Amino acid sequence: MCKIDGCFTSGWSFDESQHELKNRYQMVNIGILLSTAGLIYGIIGNYIRGLHILIPIELVVLFMNIMMFFALRKYRNFFEFFAITITIQYTFLFLFLIYVSDPDDLKHLWIFTYPIILLYFQKTLKAIYWLIFILFMLIIAPFQTFIEIQYSVFQISYISFVLIIVSIIIYFYKKKIDEAKATILEQQNMLKNFNIELERQVKDKTTQLIKLNESLEIKVEQKLEELRKKDQILEMQSKQAVMGEMISMIAHQWRQPLSNITLQIANLQLKHMLDKERRCKDVDDALGNISDTIIYLSDTVDDFQTYFRPNKEMVTIEIHELFQRALNFVQSRVQDSEIKISIKKDNQIVLKIYINELIQVILNILNNAIDAHNEVKPKEPFIVMSATSDDEYIYISITDNAGGISEEHLVHLFEPYYSTKSKNGTGLGLYMSKMIIEKQFGGEIDVQTSNSGSIFIIKIQKNID
Repeated sequence: MCKIDGCFTSGWSFDESQHELKNRYQMVNIGILLSTAGLIYGIIGNYIRGLHILIPIELVVLFMNIMMFFALRKYRNFFEFFAITITIQYTFLFLFLIYVSDPDDLKHLWIFTYPIILLYFQKTLKAIYWLIFILFMLIIAPFQTFIEIQYSVFQISYISFVLIIVSIIIYFYKKKIDEAKATILEQQNMLKNFNIELERQVKDKTTQLIKLNESLEIKVEQKLEELRKKDQILEMQSKQAVMGEMISMIAHQWRQPLSNITLQIANLQLKHMLDKERRCKDVDDALGNISDTIIYLSDTVDDFQTYFRPNKEMVTIEIHELFQRALNFVQSRVQDSEIKISIKKDNQIVLKIYINELIQVILNILNNAIDAHNEVKPKEPFIVMSATSDDEYIYISITDNAGGISEEHLVHLFEPYYSTKSKNGTGLGLYMSKMIIEKQFGGEIDVQTSNSGSIFIIKIQKNID
């Protein structure tokens, strides 16, 4: 289809503003082809009928058609010249049919195609001039004395009248077509402009969205940084709260060993006053006791120093050894009470974790259980630490019989700054415990409670990558 269309436009391309010129190119090419076909038919017909006098004229016109057909494809700037040439050719051909043909041959019918040729070969004003010219030549045909014509005045008048009517009809038809094409072209331009404007708006909106996304990314990053700082502050506050409890434990735990050291020294001084000649064995025993006590105090300091060390190291440890370290921290809080803290060991469980963080979680739960026992004072109070495992996870359970947790407190138990201890609690212990288990251990912490007591269950991975 495109090749056929290219043939009728002489192989030239046209933009949207040259729509009318494209139509004229098409009609000129169609006119040449149809004229050529008519000439070939006429040459054959005249040869058969023996009218050899018309054949040379038809051959000349045929040659001109062929030359113009190919010239249109090479010389685009000469289109108007070719259009005028073909218009002259058709004009004199139609006049020739009227002047020399017989009305019975009906060759004059071809003249009614003339308005179509004019309106597409020439612009409207020039087409009117050509139409006036051919009408004038038709009207004077019966009255001129140079050529004897076969048509009467009435026949010529009738042909002229019909030619005018056909020209008017074709003119308005073409006008309507041109208006429709103009409207379509206008709509296409509007649609094109609309698409351009839409593309611009989309581009602007896309740019705005990109900037908004960049702004949001910056704000999200800032908020995340604020949350990280907040978590660091909460962690620090939690550590400081635990540190305060630890210092109290240290003071309580050191009181008896220091008293023992003081007593040993006093005994040595007393013996020195009563017996100038001290026995070496007594001195050695006293110094030995003092040395053991100092070593115990040093070990205690090492435990607390390890706990508050800022750097994090992954350490492989057996879970019950970790329970024992946590128990050592809180032992001083329960040594003068009836609370019994025990470690239930069914099998050996080895894990690789951040020791200090897990100890902090266990200490928070142990201290809360001790506080609950001191407040409720149940008969035969106890706290039991135990652990089980499967191929991937370890489940730590800390059970007490301190009367359980009320529904009112249970729903807020892991919220920051929420405490059941009034002014004596920071409300950060369980919140930080939950954060540590979830974020650093990829696990979960949950609580089961009843009127008899509570069970805190900690689920963590055996090995943290």
